[in-house]
Amino acid sequence: MLLVLATLLAPVAVVAAWAERTLTDTDRYVATVAPLGEDPVVQSAVAGRITTEVMARIDVGAILDQAVTELEDRDVAPRATAALSQLEAPLTSGVESFVRRAADQVVESDAFADAWERANRVAHEQLVDVMQGRQGDVLQVGQDGQLTIQLSGIIDLLKQRLVDRGLGVAANIPSVDASFTVAQSTQIVQVQNRYAQVVALGTWLPWLVLGLYAAGVLVAVRRARTLVAAGLALALAMVLLGAGLAVARGLYLDALTGRVLRLDAAEVVFDQLVSFLRLTLRTVGVLGLVVALVAFLAGPSASARSLRGGVARGIGRLRAGAEGHGVSTGRVGTWLGRHRRAVNVVILAVAVLVLLVAGQPTPALVVGTALVAGVLVVLVELLARPGPVPGGEPTAGSEPAPGVEPAAAPASTGAVPVGGAHGGDGSPAGPARPPSRDRHDADV
Repeated sequence: MLLVLATLLAPVAVVAAWAERTLTDTDRYVATVAPLGEDPVVQSAVAGRITTEVMARIDVGAILDQAVTELEDRDVAPRATAALSQLEAPLTSGVESFVRRAADQVVESDAFADAWERANRVAHEQLVDVMQGRQGDVLQVGQDGQLTIQLSGIIDLLKQRLVDRGLGVAANIPSVDASFTVAQSTQIVQVQNRYAQVVALGTWLPWLVLGLYAAGVLVAVRRARTLVAAGLALALAMVLLGAGLAVARGLYLDALTGRVLRLDAAEVVFDQLVSFLRLTLRTVGVLGLVVALVAFLAGPSASARSLRGGVARGIGRLRAGAEGHGVSTGRVGTWLGRHRRAVNVVILAVAVLVLLVAGQPTPALVVGTALVAGVLVVLVELLARPGPVPGGEPTAGSEPAPGVEPAAAPASTGAVPVGGAHGGDGSPAGPARPPSRDRHDADV
């Protein structure tokens, strides 16, 4: 029952931990959204947005009317002024193309990437305020669940670029209050209303799930098999979470169809926002498979025992061959032989610690840590020297095994057994027989 409950809560714990880190860790948030500034699809969407905002504030018709009036004041031929009046449409198109090219250059520049990252860093500092119901200057959440970033700083870059390229009228463009939608979902409003609960859930639920798994294994009768089942169940839960995330992606994009101009940009933004969630569920899934594999190899099944026996025999042959050539681990090997289990526990603890202290564990880190730990365990087995066999012949320089009496030295005084030189019936005794070898072997 404990394992079932832990498996059901595992996907919720992963999502809650991801949400908590995204909401509270500025570096994590910036690492999530900063790459969007270098994505061509997002760059194109931002360029189109700022071009629209700038063109809405450049009145080409008014500029032409002013030019016609000045020409008429200078007594220019009426045909010339009439021809100039007909240029409004093509001139507007030309100015828009000019502005769009400048916008493309702005969003593809390093200055835009830096401005995008700075805006998002400041935005995250305001994100907590937003989640608590207070609007920020850079990041805002609308009642319909739109999470937007203000583009005023980026539009200022475009205005300066236009002025530098000869479009002086751009200097007269006032401050533009435009924004770019990072995400749109009614769930954002729900998270905003339950910010404290999300943070608490993301902090403590993963540890609760881990405790439930540990308790389920400890109370089980067959712990090794239960641990295998727990690892496989955890991996399966992550597979189902990945499938659910794919379904949520499709539903999200379907809901945005017809509501946004660039659906491809919304797709890129969604994928980037959940990138760390995908990485986390893959890491946890691989961890579950590794735990299941290790538990199986250490378990009581016939195949596991056969495999361990084969490895032990191979290590024994290697050790014997090395000692036959005068290579021995000496006291270190003897110490390892006596403390083999404790050393293996330390190796396991260090492996777990590596995964816990990693800022963002990855599947490669999990597999690599497991392989290194496995190699160290095999190395310990290879270097360890078996201790003396209880009741056997002690090796040179070794102490008798505890609780085993040393063999009595043969008498050298010529004393005879009880009963003298005669048998029990008084007859001469035959030659003394050595102790029964079979009896001695049986005692050993």
